[in-house]
Amino acid sequence: MKRTKRYQALLKQFSPQYESHKSSDAAQLLKQNATTKFDETIDIAVNLNLKKSQTIRDSMRLPHRFGKERKILVLARGEKARDARNAGATYVGDADYIQKIKDGWLEFDTVIATPDIMREIAPLGAILGRRGLMPNPKSGTVTMEISHAIGEMREGRREFRSDKHGVVHFSVAKSSMAPEKITENIQAAIGTITNCRPEGHKGEFIKSVFVSTTMGPSLALAIQEGPGE
Repeated sequence: MKRTKRYQALLKQFSPQYESHKSSDAAQLLKQNATTKFDETIDIAVNLNLKKSQTIRDSMRLPHRFGKERKILVLARGEKARDARNAGATYVGDADYIQKIKDGWLEFDTVIATPDIMREIAPLGAILGRRGLMPNPKSGTVTMEISHAIGEMREGRREFRSDKHGVVHFSVAKSSMAPEKITENIQAAIGTITNCRPEGHKGEFIKSVFVSTTMGPSLALAIQEGPGE
């Protein structure tokens, strides 16, 4: 892959690229080198030591909210559908939206469903699952507390899931945020993932952590970090 002159210059500034940085130092570096004309997103990639049969999936609310308003689809009926509309869900329905998804419609960021409708959603697993959108009780997206779940998502709760390679990857900040807020979001993400260690897992759990901006190279983070580092 051919790198731009800007990217190559950043790579030299970040050199050595695989030196471990404190999250606070990484936040400063990422922010000062996000020099494009748009507000770059900061992503985290955590490489986990998982067996092929193991996966982790959870959700978390980052300390500092960022990004555009999320489009929330709620699959529910009756009173719970009314609750969803009152709570400000972007889309609310059941069989009609299930069919739309089967037909290729995916104009939403989160799916919340009531337990009674999950059997009907099951055939959507191949479509929603590979995009990390399948409702799941562990992530709080299968629930009877529809209003609460919508509120959590509106406040910035983010879902994450390890891929087939054992990597968890999601956005944690915007480059326009203050360095201390970027740092706190990064540390919160690492802390939450650390707490997802499978029961009975022995030895090293997190193998490596990298952060990067949309248009910049990645930085390795020191895994063993204390508060405020």
